[in-house]
Amino acid sequence: MKKISELLMKNKKKILIIFIIAILFSIFASRLVTVNYNMMDYLPDDAKSTISLEIMDKEYNTAIPNLRVVVKNVSITEALEYKEKIASVEGVEEISWIDDTVSTYIPLETLDEKSLETWYKDGNAIFSVVVNEDLQTKAIDKIRQIIGEENLMSGDSYNNVAAETSTSEEISKIMLFIVPLIFVILLITTTSWFEPVLFLGTIGIAILLNTGTNAFFGSISFVTNAAGSILQLAVSMDYSIFLLHRFAEEREEKESIEDAMKSAMQKSYKSILSSGLTTVIGFAALILMKFKIGPDMGIVMAKSIVLSLVCVLFLLPILAVYSYKLIDKTKHRKLLPEFNRFSKVVVKLKNIAIVVFLVLIIPCNLASKEIGFSYGASEIFKDKTQGVGYEKEEIERLFGKSNQVVLMVPKGDFAKEEKMINELKELPEVANVVSYVTNVGSEIPMEYVPEDILSDLISENYSRILLYIDRPVQGEETFKTVEKLRDVSSKYYGEKYQMCGESVNTYDMKETVIKDNIIVNIVAIVSIAIILLFNFKSLSLPIILLLVIELSIWINLTFPYFGGENLNYISYLIISSIQLGATIDYAILYTDRYLENRKVLEKIDTVKQTTKDTILSILTSAGILTIAGFFLGKMSTNQVISELGILVSRGAVISELLVFFVLPALLVVFDKIIKKTTKEVDFK
Repeated sequence: MKKISELLMKNKKKILIIFIIAILFSIFASRLVTVNYNMMDYLPDDAKSTISLEIMDKEYNTAIPNLRVVVKNVSITEALEYKEKIASVEGVEEISWIDDTVSTYIPLETLDEKSLETWYKDGNAIFSVVVNEDLQTKAIDKIRQIIGEENLMSGDSYNNVAAETSTSEEISKIMLFIVPLIFVILLITTTSWFEPVLFLGTIGIAILLNTGTNAFFGSISFVTNAAGSILQLAVSMDYSIFLLHRFAEEREEKESIEDAMKSAMQKSYKSILSSGLTTVIGFAALILMKFKIGPDMGIVMAKSIVLSLVCVLFLLPILAVYSYKLIDKTKHRKLLPEFNRFSKVVVKLKNIAIVVFLVLIIPCNLASKEIGFSYGASEIFKDKTQGVGYEKEEIERLFGKSNQVVLMVPKGDFAKEEKMINELKELPEVANVVSYVTNVGSEIPMEYVPEDILSDLISENYSRILLYIDRPVQGEETFKTVEKLRDVSSKYYGEKYQMCGESVNTYDMKETVIKDNIIVNIVAIVSIAIILLFNFKSLSLPIILLLVIELSIWINLTFPYFGGENLNYISYLIISSIQLGATIDYAILYTDRYLENRKVLEKIDTVKQTTKDTILSILTSAGILTIAGFFLGKMSTNQVISELGILVSRGAVISELLVFFVLPALLVVFDKIIKKTTKEVDFK
């Protein structure tokens, strides 16, 4: 780092020009990044439902219905007129209603009640629509114009359009709240009015560089897009603080500003790199997930931390050297106390902290594994009183929690197909079946059937059967239904059938999530343990530090468990990596200072001094993460983003408390073991 720091100070203007070019590139490139709001695109390639979707795309021109449209208080004739108008909308590939199943000229009272109420009930008509994903925004807007605000829509296509609109608007508002609050926190915890500008400016440039370089991926998931910048801002602010605090200390000893910065870089780069590397690994572990939102977020967020480190180590030193006079002119007195009383409280509560640690660790670990999950796009909007959430609830109130499953079987044997369909109809969950056998009749030769009807039901290799399931898109009942459908299908066709649909996709997600979580956690923990092992040259300290942070994660996850809440699986998968990677820094910083102070102080005095030495940095970092997560959680209507924000916010507070109370107690209790298992330590 000595050579790098000298080279940096000699080439300040050249390096600034390089950063300016990179910033201009990023401003342009960021406009090329597209955001994917369809979670089904992130299913593993080898999932059964993914394979079935690919086969269906090759075999048929129309996809699974992804939109339900309800028009209230209409007659059969009026409903048919609405159907015709919706069918003419650009982007609408197919629309189904009762007239596709039976003739609407037959008196309604003669129709099977179950079949009728699937489509028309109490004067309300519900249409099943296939909307082209590439044209869904325009199509949804046009359909809304046709049916009016008083009528209803729900489904993946509607969710995706609503998520795209609401998320982009909300993130801008959230940033407007978060940035000023972070600025206030930095003002309180620093001694210059200008230093917070440097902190925010440096990380702001890192965020811009990260956004621009996302263009190399073409598209990113909406989760990564929404939470990425806010998390990068909150997580990587520490590195700037570490460097400028050390720069202030070195200026008191060095006459030259450049020499002070060189010395600050040389003395702080280890702590900055070790903190950054643990965070990078926390995010990078997500890359191992089979569910592709993990790799999507893992790559982008790991890259974001690397770019933050680059900006802090190469850009911030130059900006600080150029603006040191402004830093001096804007000096203000310390606004926070020395925390002497707090350090005494930490010592007094050390025995209680150990008891709490022992009491909580096992039950919290078990509770964190028993959380109920929500999956898929159907539960993405948490507010059921307005907007998308309300419309979904209202449609389900009127017509039940119906959803569609597509079953494809080898074509040709209509007798076997009819026998299987009859068995499927006997299942109480199956409300209706649309197929060649039920709609046309197995006795009618295919050459007599109009091409537009035939192409929807029969392909080169398959017969397509559309099952309308009277169950919610997800949940234990739904998953049992998927298993029943697969059992019946395999009874007649073995492994030769194909099945897809949101419930089937969600079922496969559930199976993937459990495996992914185990792999991600093990890799993250082992990798960070290795970094801590080399950082501290100790066998015992990595175990102590990881236990403290893992307990904070488990406590965080017990809140939804004891609250009886379902947690979105994406939030669950991501939070462990984020909280471990981001808050292990607090434990590293505290332990570093503890080892340093323990050389000249007794155990108890070391805890007091270390608490006073580190509390300001930890409070600043945890405060920023807490506020960023809180506003992300409270202001976003997107359940995935909201839950992730609340988990991050609560996790930062819990980790901070455990680092201040449980970690010091463990360091004192295991003081002798730490001394024996740590290389190059000399305790008083």
